[in-house]
Amino acid sequence: MAVRQLRYEGDEILRKKCKEVTVVDDKIRELLDDMLDTLHTMPNGAAIAACQVGVLKRLVVIDMGNGVIKLVNPKITGTSGVQESIEGCLSFPDKAGITVRPKKVTVQAQNEFGEEILLEGEDLMAKCLCHEIEHLDGRVFLEHVISFVD
Repeated sequence: MAVRQLRYEGDEILRKKCKEVTVVDDKIRELLDDMLDTLHTMPNGAAIAACQVGVLKRLVVIDMGNGVIKLVNPKITGTSGVQESIEGCLSFPDKAGITVRPKKVTVQAQNEFGEEILLEGEDLMAKCLCHEIEHLDGRVFLEHVISFVD
């Protein structure tokens, strides 16, 4: 495992669309592990997308303290409700804002072994899933900010 360099605001890779993973193999599992190691070096980090470490693959790692979730090719298949909350991003460390996101989301993905999974998230997890999956499409949380906070 290794800690990878995080990409920050202004890096064009954060605005590029990630490519679908066609084969979930040891290289993908190693990258997911590197993403987790990188996430664990960041203060207040809950999740990370592959583009944030410079890799344009549809991969997300989440660790909000309830166990690690590794997602390959995640996509949101359903949403409901609305929530406003404070949101930030590892790649934009000096910015935080109030965003509007779904209160509940359903996500279809593969796990680190290529098995199909269905995941539901509410509240903080819903916000996190939306945030990270949007990274995979070259979108960032700033697009959802309705007001900035200090």
